[in-house]
Amino acid sequence: MIDIKFIRENAEKVKAALNRRGVDVDLESVLKLDEEKRSLMQEVETLRFTRNTLADAIAKLPEKERAKKISEGKSVREKLGQLDGKLHILNQALQTKLLELPNLPADDVPDGGEDAKEIIRTVGEIPTFSFQPKDHVDLGLGLDILDIDRAAKVSGTRFVYLKGDAVLLEFALVQFVMQKLVKEGLTPVVPPVLIRQSITNDLGYWQAGGNENYYLVHDADESDEKNPLYLVGTGEHAVVPMHKNEVLTDLPKRYVAFSSCFRREAGTYGKDTAGILRVHQFDKVEMISLVEPEDDTSEHARMLSLAEGLMHDLQLPYRVVKLAASDMGFPSAKTVDIETWLPGQNQYRETHSISTTTDFQARRLNIKYKKKDTTGFVHILNGTALAIGRTIIAVLENYQEVDGSVRVPDVLRPWVGKDVLQKTS
Repeated sequence: MIDIKFIRENAEKVKAALNRRGVDVDLESVLKLDEEKRSLMQEVETLRFTRNTLADAIAKLPEKERAKKISEGKSVREKLGQLDGKLHILNQALQTKLLELPNLPADDVPDGGEDAKEIIRTVGEIPTFSFQPKDHVDLGLGLDILDIDRAAKVSGTRFVYLKGDAVLLEFALVQFVMQKLVKEGLTPVVPPVLIRQSITNDLGYWQAGGNENYYLVHDADESDEKNPLYLVGTGEHAVVPMHKNEVLTDLPKRYVAFSSCFRREAGTYGKDTAGILRVHQFDKVEMISLVEPEDDTSEHARMLSLAEGLMHDLQLPYRVVKLAASDMGFPSAKTVDIETWLPGQNQYRETHSISTTTDFQARRLNIKYKKKDTTGFVHILNGTALAIGRTIIAVLENYQEVDGSVRVPDVLRPWVGKDVLQKTS
């Protein structure tokens, strides 16, 4: 949520920033509601003062002189009740308007949509092969480590069974990233995968639509129609709200969360249907940081550096891109992606996103910090450490050999227990 005081004092700047996101907002109606609310609050405060003054006066009067003042006090209370009700309605209307506004893009975020992203740097050499490289589907089926047909029989399309070495590779990746990031001071977390609908509203990811991409779940015996549950689409959905309605005194707080994630992939019919690039269920390791506002920029750089360090250890070629204003998520002020080279597709594909939501989510979740005599809203950042499925794709395709075998990256060999993945007879 954007601070209404900031909107009030910077209306034209806010309007221009929202226009950069491609959002046409009637900001005048927001400011009008704010003005009406503040005016009514002054009237309410005046009446409350009058009510309290009358109560003190009545207490000091003789019994026979109280009737007139009591009648006067009753009239004030009745009017106060009416104005309190009106103030509640105005406040709700203003909050609704504010919740509909996305976060403002940072000044260094480029204008435009998906095609306007800025390539910051390209790292690593794209591998050359003396043969036509296969995609991960052919490699996985050849190694008998992916089973898509049986997953379709049991669960439907966009599901997969990982088998054999693919399972070893997944858990090797998880152990590798956890070991490295815990040493960097991040606290490991395995969060719930079901969250209340009210929490999703607080996070703001689905404020302007998008909830059609997520699975709504009702308990058969204890269904709460007013507050159903959603399966998380990424680990941060459950970790960020951990500190809802708290005042923190020990910032920064840094977490690394392993979570299964679930997305319906609505609107992607016919897109990336083969293999495990875009599936309904996948695992991720996610970084989440809660910091003081002045540490936002350095924390974003730190998270990106950690993600790039993991890519360097895996020796995968990638590029870093900054998303344009209208291509970012609703709560994001700046998002930088890592796109990894996939030889089977002959292109870079997104594997990581590192974002700051500034104080946008903290205001909605009421997460504050206290430092000496200062209290304010924390800044919340999130970033992919490893999207496990997509990293498995990258490993299979970049490390493939002419005979269909796949070399195991050096850093993963202690956990996989072998140097090469080969089909067993």
